[in-house]
Amino acid sequence: MDNARAGQANPSQTIAVTGANRGIGHAVAEALLRQGHEVVLVCRDRERGEAARSRLAALGSVRLVVGDLSGVRAIRATAEALRDACPRLDVLVHNAGLWPSRRVLNEDGLEQAFVTNHLAPFLLNLELEDLLTASAARVVQVSAGLYVKGKADPDRTPTGLDFHPMRTYADTKLCNLMLVPLFAERWQDAGVTINAVHPGVIRTGLGDRRGPLGWLLKAVKLTWKSPRTGAGPVVRLATSAEVAGVTGRYFQLDEEHCLEPVARDRDLARRLWTQAAELAGVPHSPPAARDA
Repeated sequence: MDNARAGQANPSQTIAVTGANRGIGHAVAEALLRQGHEVVLVCRDRERGEAARSRLAALGSVRLVVGDLSGVRAIRATAEALRDACPRLDVLVHNAGLWPSRRVLNEDGLEQAFVTNHLAPFLLNLELEDLLTASAARVVQVSAGLYVKGKADPDRTPTGLDFHPMRTYADTKLCNLMLVPLFAERWQDAGVTINAVHPGVIRTGLGDRRGPLGWLLKAVKLTWKSPRTGAGPVVRLATSAEVAGVTGRYFQLDEEHCLEPVARDRDLARRLWTQAAELAGVPHSPPAARDA
């Protein structure tokens, strides 16, 4: 067995990666192809997605699903497109993320980062649940250490009230992270695992701006680690035998970390789940409350 495949739980899987046309998502897709997996790139823009697919095609079996994650109807359409492309789905990597520069509401009246960072992974998990359970799949959520600066407020976060670029990003990533343990409980008897990972401070296009502040940020990013480095912890959770069966955990790079208190409010997590289900129009209740 070559080194690229050492430690894998299964050397041949079908893996979908959202936001895979650049940055960490593209690097994750490249690494998975080098391991011998079939990779489905989920990209919002067809032209950029086709360019990414072309760059990766020489490495193995790679397909493109054009999917927008900025609205409920679009997320459902993306799930249907994934179903058409993937009769089997062994791993789902939620990588797509948005660091907004201004408050923008989508057609549902929801702030776009809230939808992309939180509601989209939630709804995709439920829309694709039968595929995930059929293969006892792994779900990997690319998270952010900035969640510690967030505040998950069901009354204000969904519509971006009190908007601030960094705060809104942190708020929405926190909302998403708080549901990971609930999904782990939901799937505990189905063999599906879900884990979140902060891949480090990585040099990607996330949060890029125009003007002097944008130029300064690009200069700072030159000191940050490469997307290929950031892909490593994500790929490990997606394929490594070392973490087979591990679920409901949060990792910083390759090390498991206990969530900070801001992310451990069980009642708030259940409220966020119920709200997300209502906003997405799905009848799924959160897992039953644990006995005290």
